[in-house]
Amino acid sequence: MMSVSVVRYMRKKRLGIASSPNIYLLKQAAGTSKIYDLDALANDIEMAGSLSKEDILHVMKSFVRSIRNVLKEGNKVRVDGLGIFYITLTCPGVEVEKDCTIKNISRVNLRFKVASTLRLVNDLLATTRSAPNNVEFVMKTETAATGGTTPTDPTDPTNPGGDEDDPNG
Repeated sequence: MMSVSVVRYMRKKRLGIASSPNIYLLKQAAGTSKIYDLDALANDIEMAGSLSKEDILHVMKSFVRSIRNVLKEGNKVRVDGLGIFYITLTCPGVEVEKDCTIKNISRVNLRFKVASTLRLVNDLLATTRSAPNNVEFVMKTETAATGGTTPTDPTDPTNPGGDEDDPNG
């Protein structure tokens, strides 16, 4: 299992209030994640199955186009094992009913509600080890000599930054 590198950072407990005490939080380390596009996903799927990359890309592009069309009609899309895509809108409140018009809609947002079967859990707190939804985290610490960062528990000594190979090849 690959690990997700995290770092500590400090901020005020109550943002914008100078007298608020400082607290420490964790976030994913910068530069340790990549964006996978349809092409990269198609490569992964092609390796695991019997379909060609071209067939997979065609299906995935059709899937995205269909989801977009369903959402444009105001409907929701449930992808089993993944979650539900839906839209919301942003509209400022007005005091007079007749002033509340479609022109007031300032933004349409795409939202996603995760399926309960997909919820990821911290591997250290999981009741079942090596379950498919467990995520292993590793803390990155500052190195005084180089000023860079290295994980405290590198899983790959040839790649101590935690980055995987480029998914696009």
